Amino acid sequence: MRTDLIRKTVLTAAGIAAAGGGIAGPAIAANAAPAEKPAQVQSDRKGHSERELDVRYEAQPNFFYCGPAAARNALSVQGKDISIDAMAKEMGTNVHGTNSIFDITPVLNKETGKNAYHSVEMSSPTADDKQTDQLQADIVRTVDDGRAVVANIFGTATDTDGNVHSYEGGHYVSVIGYRDGGKTVTIADSANPNMASYRMSVEHLADWIATRGYSTN
Repeated sequence: MRTDLIRKTVLTAAGIAAAGGGIAGPAIAANAAPAEKPAQVQSDRKGHSERELDVRYEAQPNFFYCGPAAARNALSVQGKDISIDAMAKEMGTNVHGTNSIFDITPVLNKETGKNAYHSVEMSSPTADDKQTDQLQADIVRTVDDGRAVVANIFGTATDTDGNVHSYEGGHYVSVIGYRDGGKTVTIADSANPNMASYRMSVEHLADWIATRGYSTN
């Protein structure tokens, strides 16, 4: 399965009351598939112009497992093969989703064996320039370290091809790469295997994360 396959889609989900939670639909059969390994173009070790990690993508099996699926896909770039059910149990995921990014970060650290990840909260309704610059720097640093960022997003955003992605109940995605020094990022999205991966400006991603948060190196 090519994770760079781009098709237009709009996915909506029933909202949840808990702030910071994530829930996405519709329910999709889970199919583990190795992604086609993307090119990794690097300027030099001091600063990559672009880089993408090799993710072994797996779709979420139901509408409320987006948090465990995003964490599972993120960990796969490090060669870890952990079941989504195991992730869900550790995060306390239920039919209302995974409560917040603060439930994701400890699991990422547990599975990597060290405290490599920390949570960044973005409580404002939109991201300001400082928050966007920080997100860009965090993504570049984390991907350069061979890890993926996990982001808790909310609402609607448009990717670089003009496709609309809408998660009015909240959702979790993995950020697995970047271009143009981090101005454009690559997202692995467990909600729809027909659009497993797409690119988005870091500004749009920052506004998508606003009111929620993300786990980063």
